[in-house]
Amino acid sequence: MSGLDFSDRIARIRVYPAADGYALGEHVALLASNEAPFAPLPEVAEAAARAAAGAHRYPDPSATRLRKAIAGATGVGLDCISVGNGSCDILLAAGEALLEPGREVVYAWPAFSMYPHLAESSGATAVEVPLDANERHDADALVAAVTPLTRMLIICNPNNPTGTMLDLAQLTTLLEQVPSEVCVVLDEAYREFVGEEDPDATIELLKKHRNLLILRTFSKVYGLAALRVGYGLCADPALKVALDQVRQPFFCNAAAQAGAVEALRHAEEISRRVDQVRESRKQLVDDLEALGLHCADSQANFLWVKLPDAVDETALVTSLREREILVRAGTPLGGPGHLRITIGLPEELARLVTALGELLP
Repeated sequence: MSGLDFSDRIARIRVYPAADGYALGEHVALLASNEAPFAPLPEVAEAAARAAAGAHRYPDPSATRLRKAIAGATGVGLDCISVGNGSCDILLAAGEALLEPGREVVYAWPAFSMYPHLAESSGATAVEVPLDANERHDADALVAAVTPLTRMLIICNPNNPTGTMLDLAQLTTLLEQVPSEVCVVLDEAYREFVGEEDPDATIELLKKHRNLLILRTFSKVYGLAALRVGYGLCADPALKVALDQVRQPFFCNAAAQAGAVEALRHAEEISRRVDQVRESRKQLVDDLEALGLHCADSQANFLWVKLPDAVDETALVTSLREREILVRAGTPLGGPGHLRITIGLPEELARLVTALGELLP
């Protein structure tokens, strides 16, 4: 009996390297998925629960209340704001809208594991540009990789998995060199954790560059990963229309919309949480470097840690798992010989440091 005849792109698309451990006990230190270590604020959870009580009705397909709230927070016009099932939903929609066979998408590597899917699903060609010696985006090399066939250039900033970033001046210079027909996607899932400059400074770039799309999410700093809600800020309103055209209707559920609207009302508390993550990040860097480990210069809520050559990455991750500590191995993320460690609660990070001190040679 013959099996189903899948489309050619199914053979091209790799499986997303999702973290495991979701079925483990409550005492597991979840340091693998870059989630917030804090639960949503009570008011946010209550708003989502109230919306869920009306789950027999479809959500607002245009997410008007949420888009108005984002407009108020960012200063971006309502017709230039796209929301989705996480920022990844908008990223994939951009691929659907802009890419096809014979076109190219350029991005640094290693970077977010979803970027290869854009080429694999659309039939476009992926052009991967290595990070520089400091594990940052090589801006000059990225610009040099753009050709007349390029239709998308992605900048993950801060970069996942390294946590490194280009500053505003470097981004400005890069944008000035990219042709207007190339959509520059500035993926800022971790932007709120940046401590070196105003996290919202990049929004001003939308006024000068009509080919810019900025992606942000409520999954990280706002602690709404399970609700899946993100947004895109489009310099050109025509891009917002195109993103909606290629997606199914009702792409952002009612609980997610309500929770995100409420979350935006609590900027002061969110700022305190960001400060705590930054403090824990600095402490963890100090503790890991005391163990002889090198950390990339992270501006995100995670660290990219280089292991000594004598250490078996897989064996170390397994040993930590046996101690109920989950971290991400670097190999599936494009960086063999590394660990990606989420900034969790102080007691979780203390457990991690103690375990590494016992396990490393």
